[in-house]
Amino acid sequence: VLFLFCAALTEHKILFLSSSYQRLTDACRALLALMFPLKYSFTYVPILPAQLLEVLSTPTPFIIGVHSIFQSETQELLDVVIADLDGGTVTVPECVHISLLPEPLLQQTREALSMVLDPELEVADLAFPPSTISASSLKMQDKEIRAVFLRLFAQLLQGYRWCLHIIRIHPEPVIRFHKVG
Repeated sequence: VLFLFCAALTEHKILFLSSSYQRLTDACRALLALMFPLKYSFTYVPILPAQLLEVLSTPTPFIIGVHSIFQSETQELLDVVIADLDGGTVTVPECVHISLLPEPLLQQTREALSMVLDPELEVADLAFPPSTISASSLKMQDKEIRAVFLRLFAQLLQGYRWCLHIIRIHPEPVIRFHKVG
């Protein structure tokens, strides 16, 4: 999930494959929900009809879901990250390089997600584990996962105001983003 999250943030082409239309829709919507403060502004098609499979060769980034019976048509795609939801695999072509999160944030996010999804596994090796460890309800897990990613965005984007420069030579001040900073 973190790998697909980083691929979406860095504007790569992401293709979901599954034999279940519900799973395709849920996976596409979940990836967009994890990007909450940001909005995905490229092509987003949770279920692509068979007649439009040529859209997969577009040069722009996308998040698209395709039924797994069309998997043979997706094999020749060279620059698309393919997530097989039925098999649980993510395939990245050799020509695609996806930048992951910076190391302290990546490890913190993995640990936080692990604590939400499987808290017993996180404390299994402790000599004195806490006495009350229980999994949350699905609704609470959803909120906790959203909170993990919202905290991640807060940590990633902290200090962005130092990169904003106000130009006051115009009648109205103009705010510019200093890309190098």
